[in-house]
Amino acid sequence: MRQALHMSPVLLFGASTLANPMIKMIPEQNFDFMISSHPNLTLIHNFFHAYSTNDLEVIRNILSDKIQWHIPGRHPLSGTKKGIPEVLAYFESLNKSFFTAEPIVMGVNDRFVIDCHRNESRIDKEQNFSSMSCLLWQIENNKIVEVYNFPQDQFKVDAFFTKHYR
Repeated sequence: MRQALHMSPVLLFGASTLANPMIKMIPEQNFDFMISSHPNLTLIHNFFHAYSTNDLEVIRNILSDKIQWHIPGRHPLSGTKKGIPEVLAYFESLNKSFFTAEPIVMGVNDRFVIDCHRNESRIDKEQNFSSMSCLLWQIENNKIVEVYNFPQDQFKVDAFFTKHYR
C-alpha cells in the first residue's frame, strides 16, 4: 500500500522561509512514501528484537550459513566472523558488557538494508559506553549473508572493547 503525503513549502522549509526572501518558495509537492514494510526491513527488525531479548535461536534462523560479519578496529572482538557459530559467539561475548543496540533509522532496497543505531553498554549500573553506529546488511533469500559495521568513533570503540575484553 502506498500513500502520497502532501507537504506545503512552509512545512518543508519551516518558518525561516517566510523570514528570508532569498529562499525561493517552491510549489507544493506530493511525496510518495512506503507505508507497508519491505520484507528486508521486517527481517532486520526481527533481528534487532531477537538481539534485544538474547534469542540466539531466532538469530541463528535469520542468518545465512555463509554469513560474514565484519567488525572493524584494533580490539579483541574485531575482525570478520565467518559462519553462524562465530557470529553467535560474538553476540554471546557482547553480553559480558550488557551491550545494546537501539535502531534509529533504516533504509532498504531488494538486496541491502542500512541502519543507524545507538550502541550502549552499562556495567555496574553506570553508562560506560554510548555511540552511534551504522550497519550495512546484505540479504539473499530472506537471510542475512554479510554485515559491515561503521562505528561513529572507532577509537572510542577500540578503547572500550580493549578495556573490557582483554
